[in-house]
Amino acid sequence: MARMKDDFRALSGPQKAAIFMLLISSEQSGTLFERMDDEEIRKLSQAMSGLGAMLSNIVERLFVEFADQLSSAGGLVGSYSSTERLLNAALDEERVSSTMEEMRGPAGRTMWDKLGNVNESVLANYLRNEYPQTVAVVLSKIKTDHASRVLSVLPENFSLEVIMRMLRMEPVQKDILDHVERTLRTEFMTSLASAARQDSHEHMADIFNNLDRNTESRFITALEERNRESAERIRALMFTFDDLVRLDAAGIQVLLRQVEKDQLAIGLKGAAEDVRDLFLSNMSERAGKMMREDMEDMGAVRLKDVDEAQSAIVGVAKNLADAGEIIISTGDEESKMVY
Repeated sequence: MARMKDDFRALSGPQKAAIFMLLISSEQSGTLFERMDDEEIRKLSQAMSGLGAMLSNIVERLFVEFADQLSSAGGLVGSYSSTERLLNAALDEERVSSTMEEMRGPAGRTMWDKLGNVNESVLANYLRNEYPQTVAVVLSKIKTDHASRVLSVLPENFSLEVIMRMLRMEPVQKDILDHVERTLRTEFMTSLASAARQDSHEHMADIFNNLDRNTESRFITALEERNRESAERIRALMFTFDDLVRLDAAGIQVLLRQVEKDQLAIGLKGAAEDVRDLFLSNMSERAGKMMREDMEDMGAVRLKDVDEAQSAIVGVAKNLADAGEIIISTGDEESKMVY
């Protein structure tokens, strides 16, 4: 006969939760299970199956403890800050940071639920850099309507490859599925949460990017007098027409195909020499010659028109970068290309 457990202090958290689940009705426990993810259900199920016989005084002490904690707290108030504070008291900083970053991400009990709440263009932009078989696994786990929208955003050839993998797919082994989930959690969800929590300096840099040159210069100068550190951070985060020199040759050629020629001529008319040379050197000899002639023929151009043209071209470049069609180097050593 199994020995009854009689040491309340030896009970773990999952074991205490298991006792509660066994004592409440199946309807109530079913409601709670629906709110748990697969890992929580697994841990709780293991605790329940290994619980064995419990003395009545142990069960009574558990309910008394729960009631005492609830009454002493005057009720329960869960918040983001209180959760972070409790985690900091029990876990190391890296684990707390990772957990809280994930909470800032899209809603959902499981990773697949969370992906269902991610915009299809954002998800497709991440998946296009993964292997087709990995994308096939991900799309097989999310809702079909969302999967179809993601497929429609991905490049056509890549989408067809993913479709073929999905058609030939056999049941995915648990260890592979766990690996895909971990990768999504540590790479995609963390970066997504960080992006959602945009720094105020980043937001202000976006605003400054849309100002004309004179207004921008005036504000930056005034800000430097009050807070030089913030002014320098904003300037570093701003993306201007001159920053297009950070594009490689392939990126410039993609950009050239997307911008209007008249707009480009005005933008290059007032551009720095290195930026102008970069664009012209990536055109054919005939196209480059025609662009130079267009710039000479237009004579003097208003600074306002130059600013508007350059701002529009920068906007196109940003959209292409967001879509993953061009890469804008950050300018650091790790981002440099070796040929």
